[in-house]
Amino acid sequence: MKKSRLNLFKVTSMSISVLGILMIVATIAIFAYIGISSLSSTISSDVDSGSAYDKIASLNSDYSTLSAQYDKTKTQVDSSGNANITAEYNDANLQLVKAKNAINDAQSAVSAGKSSDEINSRISTAESQLQTAKESLSKVNAMF
Repeated sequence: MKKSRLNLFKVTSMSISVLGILMIVATIAIFAYIGISSLSSTISSDVDSGSAYDKIASLNSDYSTLSAQYDKTKTQVDSSGNANITAEYNDANLQLVKAKNAINDAQSAVSAGKSSDEINSRISTAESQLQTAKESLSKVNAMF
């Protein structure tokens, strides 16, 4: 009877030891998974913001080109003396200001670390506003 108790104690002791080791390994695996997951998320958000910075740089370049075209058109508008053309130019210039504000809004969203959906939405708004400003300038130029 003493021998069976001793064997039972050995088996119980070994089982507890094995379960303890398994629990330690499982805990380490869970923490490793959480760490790798958060690192992966950080890397993917950095990549998303990198492409957003590229789009914003492109928008700023397009804006600068369009702004120069507006400046050239302004001299023509001023020399024409036509009130209708001046009013149309002022409306078009307002669209250019709205485009710059939309670009700045998208840039601030990237700097603030907003979600990629929010950033893409603001970039899309800036692109459409810039396109509207281009169309407005074309209308003014067509009036000459």
